[in-house]
Amino acid sequence: MKQARLDQLADSIFAIVMTILVFDIRIPDFVGVVSEQTLLRSLVDLSPIFLSYLLSFSLLFTYWRSHHFIESVLAKNIDTRFSNINAVFFFFIALVPFSSHFLGNYAYSKTAIIFFALNIIFIGLTIFRMRQYVINSKTIENASFTKTENEHANMRILFPVGAAAIAIFVSFFSSSLAILLFTLAILFNLLEKSTKHTFKIIDLFRKGY
Repeated sequence: MKQARLDQLADSIFAIVMTILVFDIRIPDFVGVVSEQTLLRSLVDLSPIFLSYLLSFSLLFTYWRSHHFIESVLAKNIDTRFSNINAVFFFFIALVPFSSHFLGNYAYSKTAIIFFALNIIFIGLTIFRMRQYVINSKTIENASFTKTENEHANMRILFPVGAAAIAIFVSFFSSSLAILLFTLAILFNLLEKSTKHTFKIIDLFRKGY
């Protein structure tokens, strides 16, 4: 398989999945003339769906960006095993609209939160495996990188995984706090200097030892 074909497939899947997310945001069908208060109340009632859409869209964007870097920048060529890992990654990416819909409609439910968290965990672990395969494979040539760059890249991949794992535990006590953890994980990946500040703290402990 040519590298460009896999890149095109990834872009297509992400575009479709990110578009499908918005299909859950629907105002109920009313009969006759509807008052402004009723419409406003309908929008307010949809706030959990809007939040789920925002979380999931942002999540997909960060993973699209990470995948693009691994597949098109870090890897100079691909092989069959790399394509197979991508298939698993795409499987969990395509599941996001369902887990997002589940969370949006039942944000108070620990079952919905756990399902969404597991979706994030499996996506993160799969793309982490993808990156490690590119770095360690004997058949794939990869771009040069420093130890610091590798640590920062792994942090961006694994931080949401850790946050989602904690969210599963927290969901037994507070659904709102669990969703806040999802939000923080996504913000961490969207902010440009998040890993830089994180490793400043980590380095303080490293120096202590």
